[in-house]
Amino acid sequence: MKITSILTTPVRMPIVRAPYPTDGAGTKNEWGRGSRISPERPTPMLEYLIVRVETDEGAIGIGEAPVDIGFFGQTLEEVQAAIEDYLGPQIVGSDPFDREHLMHRIDVRGNSCAKSGIDLALHDLMGRALGVPVSDLIGGSHKERIPVAIEIAGGPAEAMAEECLAFMDRGVRAFKPKIGGYPDADAERLRVIREAVGPDVSIRADANQGYTPKEAIHLCRLAEKHGVSLELLEQPVPAWDLQGMAHVRRSVDTLIEADESCFTIHDAMQIIRHEASDVLNIKIAKAGGLYNAKKIAAIAEAAGLQCVLGTAFGLGVKVAAKLHLAASTVEMVDAVEFTELGLHDVLLAPPHDTSLVLPLEDGSLPNWTRRSCGSTACSGRRNCDPLPVVRSRFCERIPAAERSVPHHPPTLFPSAAPPLARPCLGGGVGVACEAGTRKGAL
Repeated sequence: MKITSILTTPVRMPIVRAPYPTDGAGTKNEWGRGSRISPERPTPMLEYLIVRVETDEGAIGIGEAPVDIGFFGQTLEEVQAAIEDYLGPQIVGSDPFDREHLMHRIDVRGNSCAKSGIDLALHDLMGRALGVPVSDLIGGSHKERIPVAIEIAGGPAEAMAEECLAFMDRGVRAFKPKIGGYPDADAERLRVIREAVGPDVSIRADANQGYTPKEAIHLCRLAEKHGVSLELLEQPVPAWDLQGMAHVRRSVDTLIEADESCFTIHDAMQIIRHEASDVLNIKIAKAGGLYNAKKIAAIAEAAGLQCVLGTAFGLGVKVAAKLHLAASTVEMVDAVEFTELGLHDVLLAPPHDTSLVLPLEDGSLPNWTRRSCGSTACSGRRNCDPLPVVRSRFCERIPAAERSVPHHPPTLFPSAAPPLARPCLGGGVGVACEAGTRKGAL
């Protein structure tokens, strides 16, 4: 089997602003900056690339790459060009099962989002070809359900608490408020949220690099004084300041988590050498795919650290991939962050359009990696489809003439589109593309 082409289709998802003012809240690093807003994209939206790998034997794989200039510093145009013009051609003509060699060939500096989209498509292709879920390829599955955490945008304390309560009405039982401004005000936000949600709800906080080491220490001590029972504090200081983060970790009882400091396996090693965190945040797009995400998890385990599977937004393919990664990794903090579920539709095909969405049952999502062949007996794993075949919706490309349209909801083809066979990465819940498009055709 040889790879014949790697194609991409862009998807643009409008999102709504927080239902309360956010000025002067969240991380100081973002105050006065509309990092996801531009003249070409004047209203809030998130963009993604669906990646399709095709082979000479007809097997295909579907992946997904986020394109978020606010966090990754990469635009849709950059990621698409990287996949179609540079990274993709490097592996055309290769055997898709040579995963380690292929990922090494495209391991150029940066471009983690592009690499992650290709990685997910390769894993999906291998799972389909073998008739097994991707979790079987990366460690198996040991969880029936995956707890869900949702981020809460920074704002007035009472409004943030009300937002948590609204999500609790939809079954969510773990939250990550955005802080990183002034420690005293942020500690008050956390206190009000804890008072509103009660003692049995998980609260972790994300400073998004907003504090100095002294401010972070002050925040943690105030949270401890107020009885917030903070599960962890994510990225309290700038990503480059590992010494400062190590100082924070040594000075407080609250667990410290590295996020922006931890993209690559080499970043993970530097954090460990500096003893800068208790927890590593793994995001599939930060790591460059499942392949490197599992390596970071192994490095953390060897150092006695835990991992959090963080949110980098996503559609159905990414939601499914996070479920596979969480289910196959032992040293993972329980709640996986799925903020995208509260931001936009994840474009799942029926019947799963009502399964991996809010509201939740028992604060968790079902582990679709545990799906079997149903009541049908299988003569062998290779000879059966362990996941339900669904009718996939297809995402329409964004024409060049519409690139500047503020809101471009994804246009879906009828649900009676041809079924996608053996959707192993999604556990039957992927987003497939009718056809990839060259960058120049958009």
